[in-house]
Amino acid sequence: MNIGIIGSGNMGKALGSIWSKNGHKVLFSYSRDPNNLRAVIDSIAPSALVGTPAEAAQFGEVIFLAVPWVALKDALNAAGPLDDKVLITCVSPLKPDFKGLTTGLQAFSEISAAETIAQLAPSAKVVEAFNLTFAEILQSESRQFGSEQPSVFYCGDDEQAKQVTAGLIKESGYEAVDAGPLVIARTLESLATIWVQMAVVAGMFPNVGLKVLRR
Repeated sequence: MNIGIIGSGNMGKALGSIWSKNGHKVLFSYSRDPNNLRAVIDSIAPSALVGTPAEAAQFGEVIFLAVPWVALKDALNAAGPLDDKVLITCVSPLKPDFKGLTTGLQAFSEISAAETIAQLAPSAKVVEAFNLTFAEILQSESRQFGSEQPSVFYCGDDEQAKQVTAGLIKESGYEAVDAGPLVIARTLESLATIWVQMAVVAGMFPNVGLKVLRR
């Protein structure tokens, strides 16, 4: 599968590296330090490609969007049309200091970041995932916590796009948990805010994971 990464920070590089090692073709784009992007990619995913957001959008059957909230519109404008693309987003409105949400979105608000992305890219098949895990865990040798496999929730309105996303979640070392339609992103993003703040305040960041228990 061809995967275009828009946002080659910690999350984008970590997941792109995992997917590249699993045999997918990956093109990284949109880094705050584009001059060093090629060198970084060579060290973690030598077979990967580097390009512009527009090239990533054209290249990928799946697009992974992992940019800061403040860069969202710029990144999507640079990407151009995303017609029928599976667009996986982990974009969070959480402030860099983890002390709240960026102005314009509030916890349990009437619209989520993922729904906002769906409005900005209406022809894409948007799925939210990976907003309840940390890049440091993705960058480690294994996602396992002893004998436990952590869970990743995902939500979206297109079933085929959700199936693709679930497969990529499993390849990344997580249990994939279908949380329902895209509107559930409002709850997941609020949960992510609470989760990150709790991990930071309790001094557990980043070596913690969520697990869905069943009986």
